[in-house]
Amino acid sequence: MDQTIVDFLQKQTCATICCTNEAGRPYCFSCYYACNPEQSLLYFKSSVDSYHCGLMARNRILSGTILPDKLNKMITRGVQWNGELTDNTDPLAENAFVNYHKKFPMALVIKGQVFTIRLDDIKMTDSNLGKMKKIMWKRAQEKADSVQ
Repeated sequence: MDQTIVDFLQKQTCATICCTNEAGRPYCFSCYYACNPEQSLLYFKSSVDSYHCGLMARNRILSGTILPDKLNKMITRGVQWNGELTDNTDPLAENAFVNYHKKFPMALVIKGQVFTIRLDDIKMTDSNLGKMKKIMWKRAQEKADSVQ
């Protein structure tokens, strides 16, 4: 994953995640997240009884956005991503609890489950310094590059 994307993801705290409801319509929710850039994962915590957790149990394909915690109206900066919710028994989810609470230790007192999203592709937009720049990343491309 491009270091610019990694730096951005690690500095921010809130994501908007979109899943689909029973009618196939988008349903979005916001949450605090932690990032594992080595494995290209996002972690978030939520109540297993929430509406969105029920939706994600039926369709694990997700998308979302991450904007800077402090917006600057003169600069367009953010990330759009696509991914899939992993099963809690998936090896990728093995350290989700620890990794999430390392970033948000105060969340230990809040009930809920930590979930893992395997990121599949990211588009980062950054108009910092007056130039619009787009950085693309794909998990499939990363795997192909490591084989060569």
